[in-house]
Amino acid sequence: QVQLVESGGGLVQPGGSLRLSCAASGILFRLYAMAWYRQAPGKQRELVADISSSGSTRYADSMKGRFSISRDNAKNTVYLQMNSLKPEDTAVYYCNAGKTHWGQGTQVTVSS
Repeated sequence: QVQLVESGGGLVQPGGSLRLSCAASGILFRLYAMAWYRQAPGKQRELVADISSSGSTRYADSMKGRFSISRDNAKNTVYLQMNSLKPEDTAVYYCNAGKTHWGQGTQVTVSS
């Protein structure tokens, strides 16, 4: 079955960095568009960034210049590099494959 396993979340101070990873199995990874979403308490889930099967990337406006999405098809893994983190980036971050499959999420907390 399809599994998306996120890792790399945690507690970080404002201005810090984190790198999230999402390891996929059960899909032909290289053919899938992959994405990161996030959901903060009391808010709707929102798109953070996505990357097509060919490597084209898109970002939500508030993440442009701070976040970077990438993929390694040899490792069936998609990454989200997050820099200059702000308290408002605190959320559960979810990996998505093909707008169909979801991971369990990883908590990111930005606080001093």
